Amino acid sequence: MQTNPLTNPLTKNIGPHNSATDIGHYRDNGGYRGWRKALDMAPKDIVKLVQDGGLRGRGGAGFNTGLKWSFVPSGEDSPAVKYLVCNADEMEPGTFKDRLLMERDPHLLLEGMAIAAYAIEARTAYIFIRGEYHLAAARLQQAIAEATEQGLLGSNIQGGDYSLEIHLHRSAGNYICGEETALLNALEGRRAVPRAKPPFPQVSGLWGKPTVVNNVETFCNIPHLIDMGAEWYRSLGRGEDAGSKLFGVSGKVKNPGTWELPMGTPVREIIEQHAGGMQDGLQLKGFLPGGGSTDFLGPEHLDVPMDYDAIGKAGSRMGTGTIIVLDDHTCPVGLVLNLSQFFARESCGWCTPCRDGLPWVVKILQRIESGEGRLEDLELLREQAGRMGPGNTFCALAPGAAEPLQSALKLFEQDFVDHIEKGCCPFA
Repeated sequence: MQTNPLTNPLTKNIGPHNSATDIGHYRDNGGYRGWRKALDMAPKDIVKLVQDGGLRGRGGAGFNTGLKWSFVPSGEDSPAVKYLVCNADEMEPGTFKDRLLMERDPHLLLEGMAIAAYAIEARTAYIFIRGEYHLAAARLQQAIAEATEQGLLGSNIQGGDYSLEIHLHRSAGNYICGEETALLNALEGRRAVPRAKPPFPQVSGLWGKPTVVNNVETFCNIPHLIDMGAEWYRSLGRGEDAGSKLFGVSGKVKNPGTWELPMGTPVREIIEQHAGGMQDGLQLKGFLPGGGSTDFLGPEHLDVPMDYDAIGKAGSRMGTGTIIVLDDHTCPVGLVLNLSQFFARESCGWCTPCRDGLPWVVKILQRIESGEGRLEDLELLREQAGRMGPGNTFCALAPGAAEPLQSALKLFEQDFVDHIEKGCCPFA
């Protein structure tokens, strides 16, 4: 991975044979410079700078990060205890970007979290990490110890009045923990189910105290934004959205992987140039632009820029920015069945459309994939996708699971019909 520190701030320390896993290497490359600058600023000025920089959350929702921080009560009358939480669970199918950052540049995450905690006046922070991420957890634990030893974390940081403790929490593993309030319940030692909103976590979150939850990649953008400024950060993007982003591609391409590119990079460039295009003999049939819980787009959308609004106008969501490619030799019914089985298994069971609807979808898809489907099954699937849609469930798990299903029924309807009329999977 060849990077330029001015245009690739997230991966500037990550090369084919090197990474900044120790604090010496990290500080030699300008690490913790943003943290030192932040300590000389007023917290409200940091919040405004992040908001002006236009950083949008990289976990999937794309909400303005600084604006989210601004909702935390501040000042003398605000609660004395506040928390910062990093969502490092990364269980979205097809997503593997946060692991790269945690394994190869753990101090970047810690620095971003330190700045964010100082900005919202929190003195305790947690990294809620996916249980299977053993190497990332080990390196983060080492990085916490190193930063604490050098006075960059812990009590009276750099000789000042501010103190911050960062704790690593190993998740027991559940997709629903990607939803921030379910994550907070799990962190409290309770069942991982979503909470009703309002109140929002920024007002009443972890143990009822004001809390901000952000994604790993979001925090990793903060040190460079503080160090270089809002105007520089905005200049990194190719369109309306600011900054750079880690984009990934999985599926039958020649070079699957993840790359740091400007926000607004066209889908075609990511798939054809960076991922090397489709494997020999295969054609692109469609793709999920932001992980398994987004709508399929077709080859006609290859020139759409990867930014939140453009992908939204095309009929999908940018989500995590990790593209899952569907080729013309892979069964779309089988792909949607695989995703639906995952979402059904990961449902927390809190609401009926998700708890009962997803297993029903799986049963119908299995029937179609095995050649025992009926044409009326397609209408049943469309009806069920609508019932699992936004506004009908307690959180976004079922609506996300409905997106690949409903879009596959539109784009690949003939493939579903062929399964039913031929009495078998044509791709088998």
